Amino acid sequence: MHPYRSHNCGALTAAEVGQTVRLSGWVHRKRDHGGVLFIDLRDHYGMTQIVADADSAALPILEALRVESVVTIDGTVKARSAGTVNPGLPTGEIEVFAREATVLSRADELPMPVAGEQEYPEDIRLRYRFLDLRRETLHANIVKRTAIIRETRRRMEDIGFTEYSTPILTASSPEGARDFLVPSRIHPGKFFALPQAPQQYKQLLMVAGFDRYFQIAPCFRDEDPRADRLPGEFYQLDLEMSFVTQEEIWETMEPVMAGIFESFAEGKAVTPAGEFPRIPYATAMLDYGTDKPDLRNPLIIRDVTDEFTSSGFGLFEKIVGGGGKVRLIPAPGTAGLSRKFFDDMNEWARSEGHAGLGYVTRKQGVFGGPIAKNHGEDKMAALFDALGLGPDDGAFFAAGKEEQAAKLAGAARTRVGEQLNLIAQDAFRFCWIVDFPFYEWSDEEKKLDFAHNPFSMPQGGLEALQSQDPATIKAYQYDLVCNGFELASGSIRNQHPDLMVAAFEKVGLSKADVEERFGGMYRAFQYGAPPHGGMAAGIDRMVMLLCGAQNLREITLFPMNQRAEDLLMGAPSSPELKQLRELHIRVVEPPKA
Repeated sequence: MHPYRSHNCGALTAAEVGQTVRLSGWVHRKRDHGGVLFIDLRDHYGMTQIVADADSAALPILEALRVESVVTIDGTVKARSAGTVNPGLPTGEIEVFAREATVLSRADELPMPVAGEQEYPEDIRLRYRFLDLRRETLHANIVKRTAIIRETRRRMEDIGFTEYSTPILTASSPEGARDFLVPSRIHPGKFFALPQAPQQYKQLLMVAGFDRYFQIAPCFRDEDPRADRLPGEFYQLDLEMSFVTQEEIWETMEPVMAGIFESFAEGKAVTPAGEFPRIPYATAMLDYGTDKPDLRNPLIIRDVTDEFTSSGFGLFEKIVGGGGKVRLIPAPGTAGLSRKFFDDMNEWARSEGHAGLGYVTRKQGVFGGPIAKNHGEDKMAALFDALGLGPDDGAFFAAGKEEQAAKLAGAARTRVGEQLNLIAQDAFRFCWIVDFPFYEWSDEEKKLDFAHNPFSMPQGGLEALQSQDPATIKAYQYDLVCNGFELASGSIRNQHPDLMVAAFEKVGLSKADVEERFGGMYRAFQYGAPPHGGMAAGIDRMVMLLCGAQNLREITLFPMNQRAEDLLMGAPSSPELKQLRELHIRVVEPPKA
């Protein structure tokens, strides 16, 4: 027999009753029933109930062990009595009577529990991540993550894509975040950068004559953490295609993305391939208040600015007169709710940093609230009728500068949908957001900047750059959104050197700057570059959605904390003076507060 196990802890069934077996694993739980000890023995594959009584030589050994100790059990498989069968466990029909026990590793007192799913402080969970990863939900999430990546690779290969690995040590690239820099020992004072994305390399692969590239690519960005973005590193399904239009990229990737989600959706509805809505950016901002709309929420925001150009409600009339906007968020079926619901929404808006959220109540056709009173009953009734709102529907109003009104309306739409239980919980709803602006104004730098990927193709090409107001130029740029999360971003690329220079000149970079910063691509485009495009989908966000997790740390093996620290390994750490000297670096401490 194998020195540690004849079976794993998830394998034994009624078919093995009577057999002598050997199992190894962790002591998950112990239950002492007065001379009879029950142990749940756990390994990667599952759980088996172990029984030891006074007739077993294993009893004193097992009684002395703490949970999470590692043991080998030799014993006999026995059928459980009818009343003790556990139908929720694959091994629930049997138990193993322990005849011998060998302690492989004793566990000290635990800093956190493994059995159960109770909440525990994040710093403890991350410092003792090896214990945290033993917990059932997190362990299952990591296994599912691996399965999702395997399925992704299979689907990409099945449609003719080939995986190529691109460099990790590279040059800095303008991907919209800070680079992680790596000092060069051989070239004093010079630095490599960890790739924010393989963007330039995958485009160069297309210029080099490859086609249908993909990669499960590690990417590195020195960003502040948040729930849907980890600090440091993340993984994406990176892909590029030659001789394609953006429509062909959508048609190629919809079956892949829908298929992956269908494989792991566990009964939830998935938007079918070929039916992903294509929503222009401007429409998304108007109807949903965001370029990441959650289509499980049926509420549509309405622009009602014109309604308040001349109104008895002076605040809105003043905002509109100053060039502002008024957006309406429906609140269907709220006649039975108290005014507290509406007041709480207003307080929520203030807690989010907004001036407030106006509202109108309506019950059996009768309006309530200061907006309706001052705007006028007839005008409000006509507005509700025009928008298809019923006699028992209320509404919220977001007013201010266009960007502020859109942001508040979008957040309020989500909040109302959640409060009224309107969001379908049993679905994954996909859509493409298309026709993004090519440029945007940077208030921080007081200049024009790229709105998204600077290597995208502007709609209208060189002529648009030369003759259009930059604010009106759109890009062949698109995002894939699911349930309110941006899952992927992509574009048709700009492969013309003169067009590339013209695009960067608009943001203040000269031809010499382009040649210096992006010399590899600029040179490559001089020697025959095919039309090409692609996208990158966030693996971590895909897994988070499919696992039903609320935070990326719940689907990642060894994440950092909110301060970008690895508490388990103690990173970042201070280097030795010898290392700094070899790298020709002196650390300059920030001034003390």
